[in-house]
Amino acid sequence: MFKIAKEGYPFILLSASVTFITTLSGNPLLTIPFLILTLFMIFFFRDPERVIDKREGVFYSPADGRVIFIGRTREEEVLREEAIEVSIFMSPLDVHINRIPCDGVVREVRHYPGRFIAAYRDDSSMTNEHITMLIESRYGRVVVRQVAGFLARRAVCRVKPGDGVNQGQRYGMIKFSSRVDIYMPLNTSIRVGLNDRVRAGQTVIGVIEQAPGGL
Repeated sequence: MFKIAKEGYPFILLSASVTFITTLSGNPLLTIPFLILTLFMIFFFRDPERVIDKREGVFYSPADGRVIFIGRTREEEVLREEAIEVSIFMSPLDVHINRIPCDGVVREVRHYPGRFIAAYRDDSSMTNEHITMLIESRYGRVVVRQVAGFLARRAVCRVKPGDGVNQGQRYGMIKFSSRVDIYMPLNTSIRVGLNDRVRAGQTVIGVIEQAPGGL
């Protein structure tokens, strides 16, 4: 049985309570939609255990979902320099727990209020509500950005500046459909393609060239 993310309990309890109340009406047509909603909330906030194969010189995907962007861009919020970006879109059917891509130390965590346009749009990364985290790793500085989407109204980041983090560690989630961007050093060799499906903590999305133990 998979575990449930703690952020999901208020949603599950609310929908389950409404389901119970509607059963008292004796009208199944009223109860069934709320029962389906409760089951969906349990499914959405699932937090499956995963075996993390810790490896030097690689960056694991920080999210489950579909790759929607790969390219060299300039990250302006914290790096203020060029990096290799990979963006991942998470649908409501994906696991929404986010994981750390590499070992390191969290140097910054910034929350930016904003809009809630569709997360798959290119401009959503900077205009939408988002949380940007800077990790200092042995391979350079890495940025991971949780971007709220049209349905997602809140991202959760459980780490703070000064925390040591481990590859594959859970560090937060975004509620409902959303997006995660990761910015890696320029000497990163990308190992995924557009529209590839990736899994947090298990899919290698980048490898540092000439890194000991890399692929």
